[in-house]
Amino acid sequence: MSNTVKSPIKRVAMLFSGGPAPAANAVISTAAASFNHNGIEVFGMKNGYSNLVKFGPDRALQEGRDYICLDSTRLRRTRNTGGIMIGTARENPGKGVDSHDDLRDAKKCAKLRTVFDALCSMEIDALISIGGDDTLRTANKMQLFQRSLPAGSRQIPVVHVPKTIDNDYFGIDFTFGFFTAVETMAGEIRNLLADAEAGRAYFIVESMGRGAGWLAYGAAIAGEASRVLSIEDLDESMLTTEEVENKHTGQKQTHKILKIDEFVESLVNLMRYRDEVEGKEFGVIVLAEGLAEYYPLNVDPKIEPPIEVEYDPFGHISSSSVDLGKRIAKRVARRYAEVTGSKRKVNGVQLGYEVRCARPHAYDVILGSQLGVGAYRALVEEGKSGVMVSVEKQFDLKYVPFEELIDQTNLTTKVRLLRRESDFYKLARFLETNVVETACSAPNRRQI
Repeated sequence: MSNTVKSPIKRVAMLFSGGPAPAANAVISTAAASFNHNGIEVFGMKNGYSNLVKFGPDRALQEGRDYICLDSTRLRRTRNTGGIMIGTARENPGKGVDSHDDLRDAKKCAKLRTVFDALCSMEIDALISIGGDDTLRTANKMQLFQRSLPAGSRQIPVVHVPKTIDNDYFGIDFTFGFFTAVETMAGEIRNLLADAEAGRAYFIVESMGRGAGWLAYGAAIAGEASRVLSIEDLDESMLTTEEVENKHTGQKQTHKILKIDEFVESLVNLMRYRDEVEGKEFGVIVLAEGLAEYYPLNVDPKIEPPIEVEYDPFGHISSSSVDLGKRIAKRVARRYAEVTGSKRKVNGVQLGYEVRCARPHAYDVILGSQLGVGAYRALVEEGKSGVMVSVEKQFDLKYVPFEELIDQTNLTTKVRLLRRESDFYKLARFLETNVVETACSAPNRRQI
């Protein structure tokens, strides 16, 4: 790469926000190396926005504590490593800024102002954010906040790199780390499948994937699961409503929930079909964690423990607090015994956290590296700001404006769901166990 590109950018800040993803360091190291090759300093802000929002007259940013210098010595052989060399956090400085009017409210923008002032204190000329859709929203708010400043105020260009193992991002086909996460989780599913066959048991696997079923479907296909279900599979026939009290407001709210008995019955029917028709007394069923948002909160304490729902800084339900896999597993085991008169061991397992810092596969290293270089090229070669770095075709770079990804009326993003008409979705349906009543020709088969 040439070191002769002229640019007004002399110092760049880079941060990573939200959950980890394999190949994070490929993005960070290649982006930093690209700037370094052009004589531009790069500073990795430690743990997302969490230290930047603490900046003030009595707390200047300190190297080592709040940021590190990403020079050639620190970057040596880091592209293929796991983890995140600059750390991460879920601090959300844009919380409460939900419209363009809010950008004129000094109180609501206080944290955005603090972040801006912190970057200015380091004489930062550009900001690269790496993260999921919530981090993209924050990047957009940082951009809009600066535009709302008085004429002549300093402007720090903002470029975003998309990150999520959930792969539910508009503007890019596959996000870095997705295929490493899929393969790592698929390996776990294959191990569970062997365990299930040995012990004539079932595993209900709760897979990461808050807003869409990409990860659950990919892992189920590669791991040879018996069935996979996510929020894309829900239709009105499978849903009802319940009224619950919002503990923050004290008000009653109505929300959609699964018809849990019918949902459990469908899984029991799957098990019986495998038992009686296919001769398979074992299996692995994958459920995307997003289904937890549809789990009934008004549960019978005689059947299962009450649910204490927790929320993250962005207002999303913490799926782990519901423990979907274990709750469904207990219900399925109980219903199976009622229907068949015999017991079948059904275990609930959560998978996801162990895949987020796995050593990245070659595809994700290549993709992450290109996105990192793309951040450099967007800022230095293209002079862009307010764009997300993306690729298409054979890793060809493209830059997607924030305006195409974010609803500018409420400053929110939209989750990219699996399309039920897509061939990827149909692949899973084709490969999994399908309960076909007309194919039930096994002798002495009990009626399902």
